[in-house]
Amino acid sequence: MRHSTIFKAVAASGLGSLLSGAAFAQGLEVVGQPLPQKMGFQPAATELARDLQGLDHMILIIITVITIFVTGLLIWVMIRYNTKANKTPATFTHNSPLEVAWTVIPILILVFIGAFSLPVLFKQQEIPTADITIKVIGNQWYWSYEYTDNGVTEDAEAEPIAFDSFMLAREDLAAHGYEDSAYLLATDTAVVVPVGKTIVMNVTAADVIHSWKIPAFGVMQDAVPGRLAQLWFSAEREGIYFGQCSELCGKDHAYMPITVKVVSEDVYAAWVAKAEAGDVMLSAADLAQPVELASN
Repeated sequence: MRHSTIFKAVAASGLGSLLSGAAFAQGLEVVGQPLPQKMGFQPAATELARDLQGLDHMILIIITVITIFVTGLLIWVMIRYNTKANKTPATFTHNSPLEVAWTVIPILILVFIGAFSLPVLFKQQEIPTADITIKVIGNQWYWSYEYTDNGVTEDAEAEPIAFDSFMLAREDLAAHGYEDSAYLLATDTAVVVPVGKTIVMNVTAADVIHSWKIPAFGVMQDAVPGRLAQLWFSAEREGIYFGQCSELCGKDHAYMPITVKVVSEDVYAAWVAKAEAGDVMLSAADLAQPVELASN
């Protein structure tokens, strides 16, 4: 058996999108991105997102059944008890069994929903031990990041990796490897994390309240000046994920997006070494690592 070496740079060249039918940017598949004229959730890339989407679907079924039942009941009452069909109306003032039923049944429905929603909430709020800790600061109108433990480094003397992240202007998208559809979503520098690792974000703000949100990860946390909040996620799929500030924070609120790049552990380790030297950009060339495939 012979082995041939190929490079992930195929994706960076654009050929990858032809082969897979997926959108690529800077050599990574664009996974978490809002699309025009589409409905529903972005692909769930974490356990938290899957839990939230599953809970939403379950509640949607419950409220659909309730809505159909109530609508049908209203129609039946209008037909059965209108003036023409019911010329002599009843004179009773209450019906105890019915009143008990419409009190107890909603309580049981709420308890059922709570039995599923509370574990999902607790899973979000119980912060696990971090593999990588990142401090994120909301500013008017950009994000600042600091890798407080420098990720994979063991050098106690190393300075934390820190950078600011600004939205890319439309004319700068192509130079950074993005398509025009990434306008208002892509940033000049991105948060880089390894796939499958537990990431804990310490979230705060420097001026007013902001909110750090990545829909495909199922996470959102308000950034409040003077307070430190936390969120966590563990991305299960490599790719580029977009988010937005989700708290009205001033005139340029719509222009402070979030970009997260999830990469392999090897690529992440190489990026950390590069970032510690002062270059925090993750380019397509950084992803062009050889991968051996078996061939006959």
